[in-house]
Amino acid sequence: MRALAVAAAMAIVPLRARAEEPAELHFQATVATQAHPAFQAAYSGKLPLAGGAVGNSLRSDAESATSVVMDLFLTLRPWAGAELLFQPELVGGRGLSSTLGVAAFPSGEVYRVGNPEPTILVGRAVLKQAVGHLTFTAGKYSIPDLFDNVPFANDPHMRFMSWGLWASAAYDYPADVRGYTWGLAADFSKDWWSIRAGIFLEPTVANGAKLETDVTKARGLVVELEARSGHGAVRVLGFLNTADMGSYRQAIAGHLQVEDTRAQGRTKAGMAASTNYDFGRGLGSFVRASFNDGQNETWAFTEIDRSLAVGAVQSGARWGRERDEAGAGLVVSGLSGPHRAYLEGGGYGFIIGDGALHYGAELLGELFYRAGVTEQVSLGVNYQPILHPAFNRDRGPVHVFTGRAHIAF
Repeated sequence: MRALAVAAAMAIVPLRARAEEPAELHFQATVATQAHPAFQAAYSGKLPLAGGAVGNSLRSDAESATSVVMDLFLTLRPWAGAELLFQPELVGGRGLSSTLGVAAFPSGEVYRVGNPEPTILVGRAVLKQAVGHLTFTAGKYSIPDLFDNVPFANDPHMRFMSWGLWASAAYDYPADVRGYTWGLAADFSKDWWSIRAGIFLEPTVANGAKLETDVTKARGLVVELEARSGHGAVRVLGFLNTADMGSYRQAIAGHLQVEDTRAQGRTKAGMAASTNYDFGRGLGSFVRASFNDGQNETWAFTEIDRSLAVGAVQSGARWGRERDEAGAGLVVSGLSGPHRAYLEGGGYGFIIGDGALHYGAELLGELFYRAGVTEQVSLGVNYQPILHPAFNRDRGPVHVFTGRAHIAF
């Protein structure tokens, strides 16, 4: 799952306020290599699952993984108030342990797909139309492009990489396995405030590639209020997802995997709140808090039911390096009672599952430094200590190190 730099452009700057060039073309590429040394683990998920799969533990021996992401952004403005965005994407590589074993996973550059071969796909195909204070957005895109979009924490290409820092982790936002969906949204913005709402397609199965096109069967609804000042903003978001989810309580009662209890019409509801503040001199901070009811199966994002994240970013201008940037963040993640009991009984989701669980809140810290070599090229390093990966006190701590190269023009 990833949020891209394009998200800021789509969400923060109203169409009528942008430069009116009839066409724009941009490119970005990011290469990231992550590694962790061996760590202590009392046990790992090794039990066989349906289809021959195994449990979802982060490997306890030393490992590394490299990902490559390239995006081409074509923007057209064919008539007054309209904007067309087309973004083909090339992705390759994989995450640590095939992107399993950490709920607030340490890389927003990777997907939950097992094939590391380079793949070309259409990430975004969007039409935006401004009519007075209203802006309508329709097409294929990632929901964090428009909702829960927090400056300082919305671009894993350049800043925080953990899923729990660049997104509100308990918002199980609709998306296919690569992080995109089709939907319709409307944004009303006036003076210092905005209200936006949308309806989006859910995958047909948890973490699936195919989307359910019948919105009477499955859909994601979201509404968000935002208030802005000269130095920051506050947002409150509510969501209601409907899909053929499994029930944690039924799985526990029947000694089943949660996928074996799926039924039509199940829901997941929750909220997310966020704020960001610019202190001046290149220093900005943010706070994110989110929760969901945690009764039914995680469906599209990650297995977190409670999340609190804080962070700050400082421009290198303070030490005479205007193109550089440094950041520090922390995300604390938790589970609902039924979700916790399901994992304690040996259950598996699509991200986590060690075959047993000695529960503890998952804590992930992140420090990064990005050095601007030129206006187009930057090199960076990230360090992420993780306590209780996948909420398990019997595993870890884990220390994840990342080297990252980024080019954009």
